Amino acid sequence: MAKPIMARATAVWLVDNTTLSFKQIADFVEMHELEVQGIADGDVAAGVKGFDPIANNQLTQEEIDAGEKNPLHKLQLKYYAAAAGEEKRRGPRYTPLSKRQDRPAAIYWLVKFHPELTDGQISKLVGTTKPTIQSIRDRSHWNISNIQPVDPVALGLTKQSELDAAVQKAAAKKAADAPVMSDDERRKLVSTEQSLGMEAEPKIPTAIEGLETFSLSMDVDNDEDEDDKSTLVDADSLFNLPKGGGKDEDEQP
Repeated sequence: MAKPIMARATAVWLVDNTTLSFKQIADFVEMHELEVQGIADGDVAAGVKGFDPIANNQLTQEEIDAGEKNPLHKLQLKYYAAAAGEEKRRGPRYTPLSKRQDRPAAIYWLVKFHPELTDGQISKLVGTTKPTIQSIRDRSHWNISNIQPVDPVALGLTKQSELDAAVQKAAAKKAADAPVMSDDERRKLVSTEQSLGMEAEPKIPTAIEGLETFSLSMDVDNDEDEDDKSTLVDADSLFNLPKGGGKDEDEQP
């Protein structure tokens, strides 16, 4: 069975507008069933606008009705002359005049959702120039306030297979360019067995946290000062005692 054009956008439309099973949709657009389920959950194809396969002459309403009544029914792609030779297209991409105004929205979507793509890759996907891409990246484009991100596949500027291939290539290059850990950094790593064998560090209850530096030195010093003062007072009283054992000189025996 031939693959419909704009497969992912078609899957989005079928998920939103029919009661077909995930497997029926996955078989029709040649995607994995879990990926179609991800579309239904909102985890996959974020920002992708649905592509109506009926309005675009890829499916008939009768075919969809048959699939909704019978979960085992496999959807049959309607022959679409415009899609003939789609997979064999070669040479530079040509963007129709009617779609060129949509390129900023497509660029914005690619920059936002796939920042790993290079300017060269984006240029090939949507048929634009690097200065235009850079102006959207740094938000200096003259119409940036009115540009909304739209999936270039949904706009018909590129194919889903080409977008997926570019994203995979960019992800692989990013992984290959990741910094390699030095030997010293590897030696500092602690194995799982070592970490499990380490003694647990004592933890201070939150209620008394900060009291570990509390000292009673102020109170001790104050107590010592009081003792010193009392001692001094007693010494002074001893020196000021009258002669003769504390009796007055005028007092007669």
